[in-house]
Amino acid sequence: MGSVALHGVSSTQGMTPVRYVSDKVVPHLRPAGNDPVARDGDDSFRILFVTPEIADFVKVGGLGDVSSALPRALASRHDVRILIPAYREMIASDHEIEILGKLPGHAEIPACELGKITCSDGLVIYLLVCPELFEREGNPYCDETGIGWEDNDIRFARLSLAAAQLASGRAGLDWQPELLHLNDWTCGLAAGYLHWWGVEVPSIFTIHNLAYQGLYDMSRCQALGVPASAFNMHEVEYFGQLSFMKAGLVYGSHITTVSATYAREITTPQFGCGLNGLLEQRAAKGELSGIPNGIDDSWDPRTDTHLAQAFAMNDWRGKRANAEHVRRLFGLGVSSGPLFAVVSRLVHQKGLDLTIGAAESIVRAGGQIVFIGRGEMPVEKALRNLAARFPGAIGVNIGFDEGEARCMYAGSDFLLMPSRFEPCGLSQMYAQRFGSLPIAHRTGGLADTIEDGVTGFLFDEMTLDSYIHAIQRAITVFRATDLFYAMRRAAMAGRYHWRQSIEPYSQLYRTVVRGRETPHAALAAAR
Repeated sequence: MGSVALHGVSSTQGMTPVRYVSDKVVPHLRPAGNDPVARDGDDSFRILFVTPEIADFVKVGGLGDVSSALPRALASRHDVRILIPAYREMIASDHEIEILGKLPGHAEIPACELGKITCSDGLVIYLLVCPELFEREGNPYCDETGIGWEDNDIRFARLSLAAAQLASGRAGLDWQPELLHLNDWTCGLAAGYLHWWGVEVPSIFTIHNLAYQGLYDMSRCQALGVPASAFNMHEVEYFGQLSFMKAGLVYGSHITTVSATYAREITTPQFGCGLNGLLEQRAAKGELSGIPNGIDDSWDPRTDTHLAQAFAMNDWRGKRANAEHVRRLFGLGVSSGPLFAVVSRLVHQKGLDLTIGAAESIVRAGGQIVFIGRGEMPVEKALRNLAARFPGAIGVNIGFDEGEARCMYAGSDFLLMPSRFEPCGLSQMYAQRFGSLPIAHRTGGLADTIEDGVTGFLFDEMTLDSYIHAIQRAITVFRATDLFYAMRRAAMAGRYHWRQSIEPYSQLYRTVVRGRETPHAALAAAR
């Protein structure tokens, strides 16, 4: 069987692929060839969507949902394939993994195998099979105690390097992307590698949360294969540190983020996390777009199998059945008052301190609150204490369960979402679809997807008084039954679906790959 060299590392091509079952490797008989490229005309492109998480297997936040839904939505127009590390959840899954070859290392980044999963709906996922880096307990970023992995720089440089290797034809595949779609800091170095290697494959770099930047000591540049000449204020240096995020922002062909309002906010000192000057420059050149996220067809209360009882608009009996189920799950008392839900990462950004401060007012008004999520230990402790103060009125689940979260959206009357900033947010869209009215800070994607007094409630100042005033407005509407049901119907009728993003992204891909239109066209379409 023939062997070809991949830049100094020998890998066997046409090898018999393997299927991982737990920690064993057993051969199977499927051929190792790649699927033929499906093209749908001159405006269809081969796109490699690079991400650290995908909800099919491992999800930490909204990026996992985006990575699962957006490539599938775009598949009607483009040949979109995903690149992601092979975490333990993937290795242990029932999916067959074909080993396609080996990707060489670079600097202190180790070599790894390249695997492939083909999902039942045809979505192709390329996997970086490197057990020493990715097959760990915990989540993609942290160990089981919430502490970030010490070698995250190597781990996500490996992801970025693999993306650049596929784009530059160094992976030995018969499929090569015309465009990289990179997501957040974990993928930022991919655009850098392409630039440093002189590879003219363009990239879209999407900011899902600018606050997480991937900062490392400048001494790590050599280990990661970052040229010393790139460590300056105009490239990858950020206040004396190496920034993965900045690499994506500097070298990416075009920058997107996940709402029009957040795209404007990050060009300001308040929300720009020290990168607002760079982002303002890219925006002035028409190289920063805000394209909103959406939700997929699984978020339908009429068909969702996670729910205690399916229901449709105006079927409030079915919604009440979910409320009763949630109250039982969280040990709450029987109540005819409003049920408030919090489905969130438990971090400072999400404004949990305001919700804790408002909790007594909610309970005194006859309301109940249920929380689900995991995050910063002080926030988790504060929520446990809150539940102990108000037994039967406040319930807390430190953790996450998808089915339980969906029942909370379906059973609650209001979703509490006082985020200090929110690039897009998906929880408010899920809640609206399930007839729960969000109460949220007027920022980022929350401002773009909630119509105050129609599909939810917004407050302007990030203060407890402003927040409590919005909650009191909501409770007043809850008691005005006809108005409350009218708002609930309006929220359920809203459609923030991934289909709305296909055309803006397609225009942007065309712009970047072929330069047919100015980037402003994609921005206008997104609005």
